[in-house]
Amino acid sequence: MSDPFYQKKKGRKTSKFIRLDSWLDSSLFETFQSLGIGYQRFGDFMSRFHVSGFRRFVVEIVSDGMTFFALGLVLMTALAIPSFQLTATGEFNEVDDYAITFLDRYGNEIGRRGIRSDDSSELATLPEYLINATLATEDRRFYEHFGIDILGIARAMVTNVRASSFVEGGSSITQQLAKNLFLSSEKTISRKLHEAFLSLWLESHYSKDDILKLYFDRAYMGGGNFGVAAAADYYFGKKIQNVSLAEASMLAGLFKAPTKYAPHVDLAAARGRANDVLTNMVQAGFMTEGQVTAARFAPATPIDRFDDVESPNYFLDWAFIDVKEIIKDYPVGSAFVVRTTVDPVLQKHAENSVNSLLREEGAAYRVEQGAMVVMEPDGAVRAMVGGSDYGKSQFNRATSPTRQPGSSFKPFVYATALETGKFRPSTVITDGPICIGDWCPKNYGRSYAGRVTLKSALARSINTVPVRLSQSTGRQPIADLAHKMGLQNSFPVTRSLALGVVSVSVLDMASSYAVFANEGKKAKGFGISRISNLKGDVIFDAKKAYIPEQVLKISTVEGINEMLRAVVTSGTGRRAQVAGTPAAGKTGTTQSYRDAWFVGYTGNYVAAVWYGNDDYTKTNNLTGGRLPAQTWQKFMSYAHSNTRIADLRGADFERLSETETAILDENDDSLQLVRPPSLTEAAGEKLRRLERALEDLALRLGTTSSADISPSTDKSVPLG
Repeated sequence: MSDPFYQKKKGRKTSKFIRLDSWLDSSLFETFQSLGIGYQRFGDFMSRFHVSGFRRFVVEIVSDGMTFFALGLVLMTALAIPSFQLTATGEFNEVDDYAITFLDRYGNEIGRRGIRSDDSSELATLPEYLINATLATEDRRFYEHFGIDILGIARAMVTNVRASSFVEGGSSITQQLAKNLFLSSEKTISRKLHEAFLSLWLESHYSKDDILKLYFDRAYMGGGNFGVAAAADYYFGKKIQNVSLAEASMLAGLFKAPTKYAPHVDLAAARGRANDVLTNMVQAGFMTEGQVTAARFAPATPIDRFDDVESPNYFLDWAFIDVKEIIKDYPVGSAFVVRTTVDPVLQKHAENSVNSLLREEGAAYRVEQGAMVVMEPDGAVRAMVGGSDYGKSQFNRATSPTRQPGSSFKPFVYATALETGKFRPSTVITDGPICIGDWCPKNYGRSYAGRVTLKSALARSINTVPVRLSQSTGRQPIADLAHKMGLQNSFPVTRSLALGVVSVSVLDMASSYAVFANEGKKAKGFGISRISNLKGDVIFDAKKAYIPEQVLKISTVEGINEMLRAVVTSGTGRRAQVAGTPAAGKTGTTQSYRDAWFVGYTGNYVAAVWYGNDDYTKTNNLTGGRLPAQTWQKFMSYAHSNTRIADLRGADFERLSETETAILDENDDSLQLVRPPSLTEAAGEKLRRLERALEDLALRLGTTSSADISPSTDKSVPLG
């Protein structure tokens, strides 16, 4: 029987969260219990390795050592990151400039610019005693260590401690090369660390011979020379393959301190250092004392470098700028040989022509400076005078576009008029008062000639006529033609443009007038005919680079030549006459006599001459018809002797017979100086090839110097 008071109730279901909590508690308990048991077992196991006494000391040392070693590896990796970044680019340090050797038009060396570098000599061609001298002095264990000579460093430290000063370095050749290629010369701990890392990198990427070759090519040897080949040529005038033992020891002594031991700086110190190198070779076992005795008693003697003073330095400065523009895509530090257009004989006479007149009449006219540019009608510059004395001032007045040309600008105005076809040399125009606004130009003599031909107006340098022509043609076409012919400097187109109130350079004036001598073709002045690297590969040829552009009509050229010929025969430029030569040109004198010009040409040469003062002070009434015309005539008389006189289109002249020339030479002191005959450029090149062939033969035969059997290369006489 059921209990009437009992009521069955439904039980609650267990919550999922309670079950989860229970599982979590039991899991944590079991985990920690397992860890405790494991730790106990590990402790029991490790207790078996317990050491004490001396054994514990050893264990602690080893343990701490491994710890610090691991930390050191991390630190060294951090320090090596900058070194890794240096090598990642694959680029070496750039030297200060290019290495350019300049030759004249005949192939003779006339000077250098930039640094001097030569990496064309293979390691196998270098003298064995040069290599041994370097190894004995710089790194005797070079072929044995891994880039860092631990024994060498230890030996150097002992030596320095004993001497109580720094007398010996421990850097290997690889470390020195790493510094030259990637680092600066600062003496810091970080640099030494980078040097060590980079040395290991070099040893892992290059062979020992490659490293030694790079060292010989990249080391600074003093005097602006990089590499032993450039140093041998600079100091001894020889190829590196031909240096003697005494010279090789002097070169090897330069690696330590090139500015201190350079023979041109301190010959006694250089010889003393070379003697130490010879001693090192004996100690290293490369040579015996008997073998080095001769080198000790007959030390090396460097050649004189006085020829640098005689170089056409203004020309070289200008050419160097152009060379760097041409080779700008090549890495800085590359070496090149540049064949220039300069003629050493004409260059010398151009300098004499300017300086002699400055000495004789400069004080009377209160003028201190002169400049001159001589070129052939195609633009090849044969001579450049940038001032009276390069040693006192390197400012090149021949290339600086800062002087006004005065009336020598007028041929551009007349050429523009002839180009229109409306004017000819015989066209009559009025010379009378003229005003443009409030500007009223006057003639030099303050008088007017009335109706005159263009030919007569230009010959007499009348001012009003070119102003009238500029009104007829427009001033902008005159400026455009002047720029097209060769004036590179920008200038404002003003009312006074026709009278030459612009800024120009002597070089640009010569280039522009060359268009008249070149039958209307553009003839931009250039001084570089060919550029090649040290292996002989031609990377620039002027014949392919300069394509002449027809700027003027032939009729215009004939008309201008006819008119400018009259300037010389009957006008303001009569002092520029050269007997038997179709000389044509124009004088120019600026306001207050600050600038005096004569720009002229023949069928053979074009020359622009300027005189003035650097501070723009007034001269003593110096005009273009005086010193500039006299200088031009003096030079051209010399330049046209012993040469074929070329015709000038549109200019009449009478050729002189050989008998008449001889009479002139006998009776006229100004014509006594006659240019010596010279060979052609092709003949000069053949002699150069013969010289190179003889040098190669000398090397194969093992002679001491190819100079013993080479043709004479006296710079005073051109070979071509």
